[in-house]
Amino acid sequence: DTCRNFHCKRGKVCHADKQGKPHCICQDPAACPPTKDYEHVCGTDNKTYDGTCQLFGTKCQLEGTKIGRQLHLDYMGSCKYIPPCTDYEVDQFPLRMRDWLKNILIQFYERDLNTSGILTEKQRNKVKKIYENDKRLVAGDHPVELLLHDFEKNYHMYVYPVHWQFHQLDQHPVDRLLTHSELAPLRASLVPMEHCITRFFQECDGDHDKLIALKEWCHCFGIKE
Repeated sequence: DTCRNFHCKRGKVCHADKQGKPHCICQDPAACPPTKDYEHVCGTDNKTYDGTCQLFGTKCQLEGTKIGRQLHLDYMGSCKYIPPCTDYEVDQFPLRMRDWLKNILIQFYERDLNTSGILTEKQRNKVKKIYENDKRLVAGDHPVELLLHDFEKNYHMYVYPVHWQFHQLDQHPVDRLLTHSELAPLRASLVPMEHCITRFFQECDGDHDKLIALKEWCHCFGIKE
């Protein structure tokens, strides 16, 4: 099978021609495997797709057109009304996001105490300092004022979580720049719960080049280094 180890990008599948030579062709959206309701996704065209296979297959078939360039995964789940993000809400967003990232890392660290594998040894050493700090704000639904006070008082606890999330996303390629596709795994899962995340990332792109550099990312989260 010449297609066995032949990789195609999302939205395309491998097809062997008459000579047996593999090449990539667009996935037929109608041929995608059936999905459950919870696997549905919403595209940036505000249309619900049965799954990512159907969405990216459709995008591939529209390749070269304006519609195709603008079509991306918006968020997980069927399309629904997402309220607009106010100026006040987008200003408060980094407070909640920083706290969430810190607590995600602490959860990973706690799991690794029993069965290691989620974090590398270097990452565990970084998170251990946060985990063992008795001044750490424990996970919970805290008021904005408390989150702001904790960030100002315990600033050093939030630097690594912000850097860690950037490097988790910066994978294709690793170039200290986040593309729309690299942001998608984080953004798509959070939009239904955090409706300000799209606007937040748009405003993070200070030079409007459709890329978020590490410096821009840190600036958005209030990290000075």
